[in-house]
Amino acid sequence: MTKERQTWMGLLARAPEDRLKALWAETGMTPAFSWLRAPEVGGVMLRGRTGGTGAAFNLGEMTVTRCALRLTDCGSVGHAYVQGRDKSKAEIAALADAILQSANAAVLQDKLLTPLQAEEVSRRTSRAGKAAATKVDFFTLVRGEDA
Repeated sequence: MTKERQTWMGLLARAPEDRLKALWAETGMTPAFSWLRAPEVGGVMLRGRTGGTGAAFNLGEMTVTRCALRLTDCGSVGHAYVQGRDKSKAEIAALADAILQSANAAVLQDKLLTPLQAEEVSRRTSRAGKAAATKVDFFTLVRGEDA
């Protein structure tokens, strides 16, 4: 369950705001909930490593919005951290997280996560294709005097 939850939370956080809102509206779900932590905007420090394995360094800051809520009917708790200042995106992501832990998970999986996953794969494939088109292969010629 933990791995699945990490996957859907990452997908919700990476989803384009307008597309997430449109798909959420199409689900027609309006569950009653109470805030555990209302959406709030803050910043997080991004850290990197040289070569992926070197010493850690502070890369810079990123604005995030976070929230937590509890569904009234089943008590499921949903959390969200999303990039940027969009409080409604954070709310939708937290609602989706809570619902995906409830009995209505299959419905939301089909109507929200499956289309988002397909669109993300399409975006990544398109980006990889564009990158491959600009790839330069370098080669070295052996010259007679270097032998």
